[in-house]
Amino acid sequence: MKKKVWGVLIADVIGSSSTPNLRSLLRAKLRIATVAHQELLRLPYAITAGDEFQTITAELNGLPGLVFDLRRRLRPLEVRIGIGIGPVPNPVRPPVNELAGLAFQWARQAIVETKGGHAHKFEVRTAFRSANGEFDRVANLVYGLHDTLIRDLTEKQWQAIDAYIAKKRVDLAARVLRISVSTASRSLKRGHFWQIEETIETMKKVIETAFP
Repeated sequence: MKKKVWGVLIADVIGSSSTPNLRSLLRAKLRIATVAHQELLRLPYAITAGDEFQTITAELNGLPGLVFDLRRRLRPLEVRIGIGIGPVPNPVRPPVNELAGLAFQWARQAIVETKGGHAHKFEVRTAFRSANGEFDRVANLVYGLHDTLIRDLTEKQWQAIDAYIAKKRVDLAARVLRISVSTASRSLKRGHFWQIEETIETMKKVIETAFP
């Protein structure tokens, strides 16, 4: 019988020392995110040390959507995310910081690489590690480009994305924001939302192929 692999996500807040009341702000945002992501998570988000938090995903192909929606919901906080895909000894139950296994080791290695800057010639904020080296190369290249797209989004562009995700239609998003349809459409385009959507769907398929 094939051993189950899990997706472990470890994240920490960028510039945490300059954020007042960080822990209470992070706790409140993660509480809301846990409810919103309950179908995607095996364990709820848990703050495990200072500005760091962890979780285990329910299904690996939920990772791309989870990563983007987590960034969206946590703003204005910005986070580095390390993802390890591998085995976790049973039973998988809270508290998450008392669990171990290769998935946790690889997630830790991944987040260290987002901080060190030695693995790439450009800034990365999302990194993957697993036993599948080819997948890691593809995923890390995709997310190096993806993170570059979303890093400089303006708040108005994020608001347009929020409204579109809630309403699923540009005209309804425009109505919520009290702007013209053309302005909403332009904000989504300049916010690279259509590329973001395609990245999520493509990475789902890549993960399903790499970890059947």
